[in-house]
Amino acid sequence: MERLYKVGQLAEAAGLTVRTLHHYDRVGLVCPSARTHSGHRLYGEADVRRLYQVLALRQLGLPLEAIAEVLNGEVPLEPLLTRHRDHVDEQVAAMRVLRAQLSTVLASLRTTNHADITDFLALIQKVTTVDETVRKYFSQAQLAELAERREQQGEDSATRVQQQWQELIPRVQAAVEAGADPTTPEAQELAREWMSLLERFHGGDSGLRDSLYRMQADNAARIQAEYGGPSPEQLEFIRRANAARR
Repeated sequence: MERLYKVGQLAEAAGLTVRTLHHYDRVGLVCPSARTHSGHRLYGEADVRRLYQVLALRQLGLPLEAIAEVLNGEVPLEPLLTRHRDHVDEQVAAMRVLRAQLSTVLASLRTTNHADITDFLALIQKVTTVDETVRKYFSQAQLAELAERREQQGEDSATRVQQQWQELIPRVQAAVEAGADPTTPEAQELAREWMSLLERFHGGDSGLRDSLYRMQADNAARIQAEYGGPSPEQLEFIRRANAARR
């Protein structure tokens, strides 16, 4: 004879609460196939198998409504799992970014041995302001890759790169103002330094490079005003000098 489980027995065996099984019954997700004379729920083998399917899909993060549609054959499982996988990928990437940011804060704390509330308020403002712009152009996976690379290289490396940009941009501006020929060896050397610094950012990844170029093109005036360049004239000079290198 088929074994039947009372609601309390099934709840204990499955590690659930009776309330959860009652809810599954009310929404039509896992309904008992039989009842006692007094109306108490009795679950059979088919009910237990369906409960397993529900819990397995729930473990994947699918909502109850989607689970019901999948099990009833109304919606194929593959696209749902694909969307959920993509969502998980985004969450993983966001956590990678957060971890890298926390590592940066920890490194700063260990260097200064001190941090007060104004330090954290400044950090919050800096991170949120940058993120609002950057998120428009870079995917979560790209942001995670950039954050992890910065963490691996360390703050000293990031500081050196920033200093190199601060030194290179005025040299390029001087060449532009002097009307230098972009095809000369001196101009090509400036282009080589420029492209080398850019590669430190995108690491040869064409997706990162293209996202960077789009962000720069759309925010050129702000970048020049707030961060000191580059100007359209400088970019054109470097473009022509770099073309002459090839």
